[in-house]
Amino acid sequence: MYKKAYGIIETLAPLHVGATAGEESGNLNLIFRDQFTQTGIIPGSSIRGRLRSEMRLTMGEETAKYWYGNEAGSEQSDTNNESIVKFEYASLLWLPVFCPGQPIVWVSSRRLLERYKRIAGDIVEVNGTFLKDMKVPDPYTGSTNLKARQSSSGNKTLFFNLGFLNITKTANLSAWFPSKQEQPSVIVDDSDIGMIHDMALYRQSRVRLKADEKVVEGGGFFNTEALPEGTILIFPIAIKDDKSGKQWQPFNGSEMSDIYLGGLESIGFGHCNLTLTRE
Repeated sequence: MYKKAYGIIETLAPLHVGATAGEESGNLNLIFRDQFTQTGIIPGSSIRGRLRSEMRLTMGEETAKYWYGNEAGSEQSDTNNESIVKFEYASLLWLPVFCPGQPIVWVSSRRLLERYKRIAGDIVEVNGTFLKDMKVPDPYTGSTNLKARQSSSGNKTLFFNLGFLNITKTANLSAWFPSKQEQPSVIVDDSDIGMIHDMALYRQSRVRLKADEKVVEGGGFFNTEALPEGTILIFPIAIKDDKSGKQWQPFNGSEMSDIYLGGLESIGFGHCNLTLTRE
């Protein structure tokens, strides 16, 4: 009844999807988080809305309604018009973290990789083996190209801002990157990913100045957090069989596009590369 597809999002600039700026002093604009790992997510409604907007501009309002259903709040919103394309939320796959001497290490956890395996397992194939038949590496497994201090016992140690991380084993992790190109990376325990995630977030302080002079207005100070540049996320897509035989073309025939997601686009946030893969 449904055909499977999935999207890979790679951030080309900091990405903020969450709370908007308030008027109170010291407001922290938090991003949306997964309830279990406490890592950043992009709701499916945000992805759907962005792709709807793109299709509306390139192919017209009626085509957008055909694939994505009636828009919430429109005159037809009470009419039963089920969308043909359905989106789930985008979760982290790999998060870039500053590490002295690297200077970047991509970090993931077993739960995040298990979701990638569930979404893309019967589509992604590596050296003749589907991802669904591969075992997710154990926590504290490092990539083969990871630079780390090696002790006399043979164990490797990474130094992050929050302390030391011991690498218990090394494996080729290229299969767990959508590009199949292994990056300096490490898989941590699900209980650790939330703390590392908060350490890695991009944070920016913003002020609102008076219109006629460079003086901060009262209550015009804000803090913003965002997923950093280089973050990789994945989200599943279900495409209902279309009786008319039409094919969903979100980017007017292309399966890859630069796109802006989330908020704060006017100050350089949200630039991403989105790649679609289908069965």
